[in-house]
Amino acid sequence: MNQPSSEPAADAEPILPAHIEQTVQAIARLHNAHDRRATPLQLLVDRLTALVARPAFVGATILAVALWIVGNLLLRRFTGWSFDRPAFPWLQGAGELAALLITTLVLMSQRRKEELSELREQLILELAIMTEQKSAKLIALIEEIRRDNPLLANRVDREAEDMSIAADPEAVLEAFKEAQGGAATEAEASETAVP
Repeated sequence: MNQPSSEPAADAEPILPAHIEQTVQAIARLHNAHDRRATPLQLLVDRLTALVARPAFVGATILAVALWIVGNLLLRRFTGWSFDRPAFPWLQGAGELAALLITTLVLMSQRRKEELSELREQLILELAIMTEQKSAKLIALIEEIRRDNPLLANRVDREAEDMSIAADPEAVLEAFKEAQGGAATEAEASETAVP
């Protein structure tokens, strides 16, 4: 009789805790929503950029240039005529056009990826603010437990009181701007100071 093994199969998917699975699904939804908003032209640009980014593209380009040059030289040698004489101005023009198109493709694709990156940054910022608020609430609850527990000394902890108040993101941003402006002013003043 074969008994079922108590060990999980080697090729079975690992089981993730619920909170990690929720995080993975949320990130997947963010990426899927970003992909669904893409126009067919944007998807085509992404595919072309991915094609150009492969090592095989470099090999294909080198092969195409070599065939162009060899083909023109052989035509010139055997027929006395070639569609692109040495110095190969048509090849140079094709190369410049290809460089322009590839640069444009990469920039368009990068812009779309940047939109996803901005969404991630916004999500990280929102999570950081929520985490800070939760931390402040936890500190407040711990302080309340400390005050209510007769076995613990009841003392005033100003730092804990300050930390139990959630920061105002707008006030923090303004303070950062002021500090940054003050640092820039000090840097300018030290640069213009005469030794």
